[in-house]
Amino acid sequence: MGKMIITIARQYGSGGKTVGHMLAKELGINCYDRELMRMASDESGISEGLFGKADEKLKTSPIFRITKNVYKGQLIPPESDEFTSNDNLFNYQAKVIRDLAEEESCIIIGRCADYVLKEYDNVVSVFVHGSHDFCVKNAKERLGYTSDKEVEKYIAKTDKYRADYYKYYTGREWFDARNYDLCLDASKLGFEGCVEEIKAYLDVRFKK
Repeated sequence: MGKMIITIARQYGSGGKTVGHMLAKELGINCYDRELMRMASDESGISEGLFGKADEKLKTSPIFRITKNVYKGQLIPPESDEFTSNDNLFNYQAKVIRDLAEEESCIIIGRCADYVLKEYDNVVSVFVHGSHDFCVKNAKERLGYTSDKEVEKYIAKTDKYRADYYKYYTGREWFDARNYDLCLDASKLGFEGCVEEIKAYLDVRFKK
C-alpha cells in the first residue's frame, strides 16, 4: 500500500476514537485528534488556548446553528481583525490536516477531515456509530455518571454539536451515509471488528 489517510467521524460513545487508535497501532501510523489544535497553534502563532475556547464557544452559539461558512481553504492574514476568529482557527486546523495528508499516512479523528480532504484520492472516510444502549454504556464508563438520563442528555448534546459543526463548515449532514466510504456499527462489530473491516476495505481499495 502507498500513502493513505483515514478520517474517522463518530457518535459519542461509539468508540470511534478507540477504533482509530487501535487501527493506527496495527498499521504503524500516527493518529491525530486534539493534537491538531497544538499543531495549528504552532503553525499560526495563535495561542492553543484560543482553539479550545473556540470549540466551547461554538457549542453555545446560536449563529453557528443556523448559518454556514463552508470551508474553502483560505487563511485570513495576521493583519486582519478576523485573524483569531473561530473560522480562521478552523482554517488553520484544516491547513494542518492537508499538510499531514501530503506528508504521511495517518488517521485523523473528527475536525471535518473527510470534507477538508475531499479532493484527495487516497483518503478513506469512516463514520462509526452504535446502538443507543451501547453508546450509553460506553459513555457512562468514560464520564463516570450514574444516571442513564444524564448520559443520554450528554450524548444528545455532543452529537448535536458535532452535527452542527460539520454542517457549518461543510454544508453537509453529519449523519448522511453518502458522505463516507464506510459506516460501521461498533455495537455489532465491536472495536476489533471495526478495525478489521477498515483494514479489509483498505486492502481492496488500495490493492495494486
